[in-house]
Amino acid sequence: MDSPKLNEEKKLWQKGFKRVVCLDEAGRGPLAGPIVAAAVSLIPNLKFLSLKLKDSKKLTPKKRKEFYEILTKTKSIKWGIGIVSEKIIDKINILEATKMAMIKAIKKIKTKPDFLILDGNIKLKINIPQKSIIKADEKVFSCAAASILAKVTRDRIMEKYHKKYPQYKFNLHKGYPTELHLAKIKEYGPCKIHRRSFKPLKIFN
Repeated sequence: MDSPKLNEEKKLWQKGFKRVVCLDEAGRGPLAGPIVAAAVSLIPNLKFLSLKLKDSKKLTPKKRKEFYEILTKTKSIKWGIGIVSEKIIDKINILEATKMAMIKAIKKIKTKPDFLILDGNIKLKINIPQKSIIKADEKVFSCAAASILAKVTRDRIMEKYHKKYPQYKFNLHKGYPTELHLAKIKEYGPCKIHRRSFKPLKIFN
């Protein structure tokens, strides 16, 4: 599959929206840990876009980390990260927590957005024009960049949790409902970072 292009961003730049911010998240499906959103804004008419970015799910962990280093150190890219804990996810549900993480990411970015592109079918309650695109992380360059920043950030959080709760092997599955993770929950029961509102964990409530 071809790398995501700058078509959506360019259309908006040509309409006068100079601070287009694109968003994606990592961590909607796991049974443990936070949800992480990233917001990315490129300076219009950027010339360094020879990067063959892809949706983070289609990259190896090594390649994600390489892109992460490039994206976070490039001065012509502005970015922000929003994190919402499993406790809040359990209180307000994963969809609302995803929106909260995205709004946090927007507030962290060092630019005031004049247009948002969101991955998925999400609408934010925020007074900024926005467009939702299904699979934007596969189609929109800046959303692909956001997906990489969110994924690498979340993976690092889960690797830290592995040191605190080594019995669950969070370093291997990052909290997703793999056979290994489900077996560890069955063996040890849930820990503090498990999402008690998610179906496999409701029996422990």
